[in-house]
This record gives sequence, C-alpha cells and structure tokens, in this order.
Amino acid sequence: MVLSMSMRPIAITPGEPAGIGPDLCIRFAQENRLANRLTNRLTYPVVVADPGLLERRAALLRLPLRLRAFDPHTPWVPRHTGELAIVPIPLATLEQPGQLDPANAPYVLETLRTAVELCQADRVGALVTGPVHKGVINEAGIPFSGHTEFLAALTGTSTVVMMLVIPGLRVALATTHLPLQAVSHALSRNHLTAVLHVLHNDLVRCFGLPHPRIVVCGLNPHAGEGGHLGREEIEVISPVLEIGRAQGMNLVGPIPADTAFTPERLADAAAILAMYHDQGLPVLKHLGFGRAVNMTLGLPILRTSVDHGTALDLAGTGRGQLGSLLAAFQLAEDLTV
Repeated sequence: MVLSMSMRPIAITPGEPAGIGPDLCIRFAQENRLANRLTNRLTYPVVVADPGLLERRAALLRLPLRLRAFDPHTPWVPRHTGELAIVPIPLATLEQPGQLDPANAPYVLETLRTAVELCQADRVGALVTGPVHKGVINEAGIPFSGHTEFLAALTGTSTVVMMLVIPGLRVALATTHLPLQAVSHALSRNHLTAVLHVLHNDLVRCFGLPHPRIVVCGLNPHAGEGGHLGREEIEVISPVLEIGRAQGMNLVGPIPADTAFTPERLADAAAILAMYHDQGLPVLKHLGFGRAVNMTLGLPILRTSVDHGTALDLAGTGRGQLGSLLAAFQLAEDLTV
C-alpha cells in the first residue's frame, strides 16, 4: 500500500480514566478507520492518554491492544487489530473503573492541553474528546464548567458556540453550562450577536453552506407572548436578529421553542439556535442519542466530541455504545481538509 502524504492523524482524549472513555478508545482500535470513503484521505487516531490505563482496560475487556509511539513525521498504518498510536501522559494514581478519584483530575486536563498543542502545531488535524466528569474536576479544586469553556480558555478564544449534530439536524446553544436562573442575564445583545456570527461563519466555513438559514428560538414560552411572558425577545433577541439580517445573515425568529423543531421549520434550516442547554438538546438527543456529535464552533482548531457522559457503571464491562465516538471521528475526518 502506498501512503498519501495527505494522511492526517486525529487526536483522541479518552476523558475521565474511571469512565467509559478508555473502553471506547480500545474498541475503536478494533475498527478499520483508515480509509475515508468520502474524501479518499487517510486518517488515523492518536490517543493522548496513560499507556498503562489503556493496557489494563484492554485486559478487562479481553481485547487486543498494541500501543506505538506517535511520530507525526512518519505515515503510519496499523498492522494488527487493536493497534493504536499514543502520546503518553501519566496518571497521578492508579485508576479504578467506575470509581472517581480527584487525584487524576489534573491528568484529564493535561491530556486536553497536550492534544490542543498538537492541533496548534499542526501535528494532528483535529481533536476528538471523550467524556469528562465535571464534578470530580471541581472536587479537585480546579474550577471547570466543561470542555467547551476549557478549550476556549486554552486557545484564547473569546466566543465559542456548542453545537450538536446528527444527520439532518444541527442544534447550537446561545448559552451552555449555566444554572437556569443565570440564562436571562447571560443573554446580552453583545453576547447573542457574537454567538450568531460564530455560528453563521462556521456553517459557511466548515460545512460549506453559502447562505445558511438559522432558526432562532425565543427564551420564554410562546417567545414571550408579546412581552406578557417575558421581555427578552423584545429587548434582546429581536433587535439582534434585525441587525444580523441587515448584515446579510439568513435568520428566522425568535420562534417559540415548542414549534421550532417541527418538520416545516427544519426543512430548510441549516441549524437551530436554542437559548439554553436543555431547550434544544433533549429534542436532538431523543432523535439521535448514541450517534450525535458535539462540536465546538469558533475555535482555531477543529474539535468534535461524543454526546454522552462518563457512564461509570459501564467502565470495563464492554457494554458501552461506540456509535457516538465513531460519529465524532467521522465528522472530524469529513471536516479535516
């Protein structure tokens, strides 16, 4: 086999070491993911993790695993089932599947820092992230609200947008991991304007949509009912949309969220913009849980992620579903050009 010099490695961080992320990486290694059917480009995964963690988990799963040091300058093809390229990052303490340990929280963040550095140095083409456990990182004394915010800080990005993708539907969020009572305060005109520009620009840049139609939800029931159920639509959302339309963006709304996901609305929509996390994501996950992809827009690197949590009860059992990781890697392949 003659390797193309367009071969691109894609970094994977397994996330929480006590969770299902290491299992998924090992099971992913059993798949043949080299040939990209859509672009004929060659890609392969590079796991940023503790080698011993992966070896111990592979033994639990009774799956073959061979780890080889990642060399960005050498085109690479796995010769055996279960072979993975790896960038080693040591754990702080031995993991126990299903049992969180705050001592390993710095390790989780170091895998992300290293993977971002690989992306920024153009040694890998994209980053695919496994699930982290926000609670245990905070228990370690490290303020952490999620991958999206952490990656924004690492890359010095002022505005990022969380968007989940399944076939036929993209749902972006104006706010991410906030208590519900904080959402209204966070929805300033400046913030919503910045979110819309990031969403519009990345739909054009990443997905090749020349004039993407974005359906924007209201915040309140019935989109505020003319101000009787809240004034955010009148004072914030509608004025921002008017300015965006004047600038050439194709914006619809604000639409009551309970009708935004009807077939008529979705028929020509490039994306739905929900105002908060649980306004839009339950619909998307109902339609596509286990095959959805979380994507961070606005970053100077390409990042996709699984749509599920750490599944501590499934760690080491082999019962976890691989679909979302496969979908996240496939989307990263498709967008790595």
